[in-house]
Amino acid sequence: MAAAVAKKPRKKAEPGDQELIALRQHVDNMLGGLRTERYSWWTHWRELADYILPRRYKWLITPNQGNRGSPINQRIIDSTGTIAFRVLAAGMMSGMTSPTSTWFVLTIDDTELREQWAVKARLDEVAKRMRVVLSESNFYNTIATMYGDLGIFGTAPMLIYEDFENVINCFNTCAGEYYLANGKRGNVDTFYREFVQTTSQVVAEFGMENCSPSVQQAVKTGGAGRTREIIVCHAIEPNDRYVEGLPGLDGMAFREVFWGYGSTKERVLRIRGYHEAPFIAPRWDVVGNDAYGRSPGMDALGDIKQLQVEQKRKAQGIDKQVNPPLVADVALKNEPASVLPGGVTYVPQVANGVGFKPVYEVKPDLQYMTADIKEVQQRIKVTAFNDLFQMWAQMEGVQPRNELEIMERKGEKLIQLGPVVERVGIEALDGALNRTYNVMLRAGLIPRPPKELEGHTVRPEYVSMLAQAQKATMTTGIEQLASFIGRIGAAVPDAMDNADWDDMIQKYADYLGTSPTNIRPFADVLKMRKAKAEKQQAMEMAQMTAATVGAGKVLSETEVGGGQNALQMMLNG
Repeated sequence: MAAAVAKKPRKKAEPGDQELIALRQHVDNMLGGLRTERYSWWTHWRELADYILPRRYKWLITPNQGNRGSPINQRIIDSTGTIAFRVLAAGMMSGMTSPTSTWFVLTIDDTELREQWAVKARLDEVAKRMRVVLSESNFYNTIATMYGDLGIFGTAPMLIYEDFENVINCFNTCAGEYYLANGKRGNVDTFYREFVQTTSQVVAEFGMENCSPSVQQAVKTGGAGRTREIIVCHAIEPNDRYVEGLPGLDGMAFREVFWGYGSTKERVLRIRGYHEAPFIAPRWDVVGNDAYGRSPGMDALGDIKQLQVEQKRKAQGIDKQVNPPLVADVALKNEPASVLPGGVTYVPQVANGVGFKPVYEVKPDLQYMTADIKEVQQRIKVTAFNDLFQMWAQMEGVQPRNELEIMERKGEKLIQLGPVVERVGIEALDGALNRTYNVMLRAGLIPRPPKELEGHTVRPEYVSMLAQAQKATMTTGIEQLASFIGRIGAAVPDAMDNADWDDMIQKYADYLGTSPTNIRPFADVLKMRKAKAEKQQAMEMAQMTAATVGAGKVLSETEVGGGQNALQMMLNG
């Protein structure tokens, strides 16, 4: 989150015709290559969507589809998987980026400077402004959807654009419409996608003059032509012409291109640049140089499939018991027959004396089948970390006896989720906060940093529920040390001198992520202690003076004979 540095403006540089043709050829070729590389992930995502979350996937981008609202969850009989991953998304949302609590603070890279109270107060004020922007935009709604995609598909890109009304505007992309590629550091730095818009939407977004002749004609014709859909291609990637400090597109680190699918090779809808990546692309887990991530949804897919089959077989078994297939005398063919309660069917005398009988007896052991279904359902919930986010609801046996035991149980479960928390922080939250900070800085919503902060990088530090749970060992260690010194100090008072109580309180507050305004600056603490010491000294002097005056009065009132009192005798030697 380094502060932007103003540069001397230069002549604006925009791509010429030949450069535009070369750029269009580049993005077309890049999209084709990314489409080929993504194919195996694409088919796997469809299977995940079919069994867990059908509405968050695009299998084929076909314009003018008339069946978008038709039922698409035909493979889901038991919704345990869908509900389990809904709990996972909600748990990640409340545990990492809860809108009702402070989940991040700002700090700097200089360890000595960041301990100064004035610096902490400054960074706290900036963080408060950022939290206001996040809460007043659609950030929290969008990131909640991102967590759902992340748990199921393993990858969850999110666009973050500048917005005139709300400072930032966020947008989720569906699995199946985006393509990703890694940069040299293994992080995702290239984002492509294909999506559909009506011709009127394209004209409103990109301008009539930038659209193809066919789109212009459709809009001018009106009627159904305005609602006809076309495929729009979208690319965000590092700008290969970037030179720091140049004005215009050449001075932007990232380049964004929109163009119509199948349009002429020299035409694009829009080109613009960004100082930082306007998207994030977190992944649950990564293997090797993969641009797409693995997910717990992939781990649970086998159990979810098994669950659908078992529920179907159980339903078939119950149905055959309640309404079994029957065999009847041939004489009953085309004759009135009833299988309703109280119904009468007249039949000729048959060999076994009955008109109808089951073809075969079906008596499935539903008890064992139900027990196995519950076991599979539990495995799905554990894979989706429901036992962590619903620890109290699913806790069995002896309940925890104290807060320490609760923290120990939660800590054991967080061991599995810890790497994911770190990855989401680096690949999602760092990028989102960096983007928000720089957008606010350029918009003048964050005042320029003071001189002592110039040249230092501002970075976020996470203090959410999950982040604090991971840091619990630090705060627990301070608590245990303070308690131990207190017990020893009761027997050996000098032992209390070993503790630096001021540093322990400061470190504890930092680990909890509390506002620095909750802790007084150390200089103020020293002034307060000096004032208390001076007040105490004055009180002691007053008490000594009062005691001296009282003793003199007693001596002056004590007669020792010869017309003298004890005070006069002492003064006269």
